This record gives sequence, structure tokens and C-alpha cells, in this order.
Amino acid sequence: MATSSPFSFLGNLLDRVGSALQPPTWAVEEFHRRLVLLLNHVLMQEEQAMERLVRHRGRTVRFQWRQFTLYLKATPAGLVDLAEPLLPADLTLTVTEESAAALAQTLARGDRPGIRIEGDVQLAADVNWLIEHVRWDLEEDLSRLIGDAPAHALGQVGRAAAAALKKFVALASGVRGHRPT
Repeated sequence: MATSSPFSFLGNLLDRVGSALQPPTWAVEEFHRRLVLLLNHVLMQEEQAMERLVRHRGRTVRFQWRQFTLYLKATPAGLVDLAEPLLPADLTLTVTEESAAALAQTLARGDRPGIRIEGDVQLAADVNWLIEHVRWDLEEDLSRLIGDAPAHALGQVGRAAAAALKKFVALASGVRGHRPT
């Protein structure tokens, strides 16, 4: 007799709860504003990323996953800002994985989820370049706040935790029903 993994039960539960709960509009808008601030902070550390975005000033990208949507536009400064959701997007990127649990597992493994791309090819290529090459140096930001040595120590702890999470997800993904002997 095959037994199912507890992860499938938790995944189904997460999907049901996630689709039933909708955050208030103000919370979503505030999250989007904070996300734009973080993205711009990271982009300002990469001159080449900003140069790529300048070429697309005024162009909009729509990110979609299930009922969650984020509209961003490239600014003349090579950064991003929230775009008007009523205007048509130049590029739409839709995450095709519907299950929140499966999406979390994919991201925890360090893999990219499946994405459907519609719209401007050059803009899509530059967004892909940004995703591939731009990284937040959290340890560097921490060192400005707490000093180099503590930031480095926290960075090591974070990297170890991330490696353990990836290993756990890989093992959990490989768990299948088993037969008693």
C-alpha cells in the first residue's frame, strides 16, 4: 500500500488557504511600493543593469501569478516604478505553476519556475538578463549597519541555512509512496 507524503497534504492545504485569503488592497499596494524600493536599491548597485533599463524607459512589464499582479515600468534613470495597471503592458510574464507549494519547492531548489512570455522580445531578453545577473549583496548592506565581521558571520549562517533548505527540499521532492516489506 502506497502512502502519500505529508508534503502533498500541506501543499494542498496551502493552496486552498492561499486562494481563499485575499490581502487587503492597501497591504498589496504597500508591498508593491516596498518591493520597488528594494529593486531600485539593488539596481543602483549595478550600472550595467541601469543602462539596460534606460533603453526601455516608459515600457511596462506585467508580472502575473494566479490572482497576484505587479505592473512595473522602466524610468528614464534606469530604475523601476509602479506602472498604471489599466494601460496595456509591453511584456507580460506569467508564472505557469499554479500550486504555491510546488512553486516554493522550485524556488527553494534554486530553479526557475515555468513562465509564459508574451510581448516585446528585446524587453524580455533584458528582463531575463537582469534576473540572471543582478544579485542583492545583503552581506554588504549588513556590513554598513553592523560592521564587516558580524555581517560576514550572519552571511555564513544564511548560506548554511539556504544549503540545508535546498537539501531538505531535494530530499522531500524525492519522497514517494513506499511499500512496506
